[in-house]
Amino acid sequence: MIKLAILLKRRKGMTHQEFLNYRREIHAPLLLSIPETKQYVRKFIFSGSVHTPGYPHPVYDAMVEAWFDSLEDLNAFFQSDNFVNKVDPDHEHFLDVDAAVRLITEETVVI
Repeated sequence: MIKLAILLKRRKGMTHQEFLNYRREIHAPLLLSIPETKQYVRKFIFSGSVHTPGYPHPVYDAMVEAWFDSLEDLNAFFQSDNFVNKVDPDHEHFLDVDAAVRLITEETVVI
């Protein structure tokens, strides 16, 4: 299993709540509308940061985790015409694209 984790920051001038709303109401339906999502993505998790007293203020606004069967599937998804032309351009509407931190991992089950 290949997993992609991405730490996200919202676009400047957007509140955290506006960021969460845009992602839920506009971006998520767009992502789900392309057939490659069902074809290649095994699991997709979006986690919004929570300010918790006693802990430092979150540096990032959210984390995305996407699971794929293989590195080839990950590449096929992100290089598909639908992702490149429909989904990816929408990121600029709510993300600081240059601030995103990506980590591709291969799962090893320990327990």
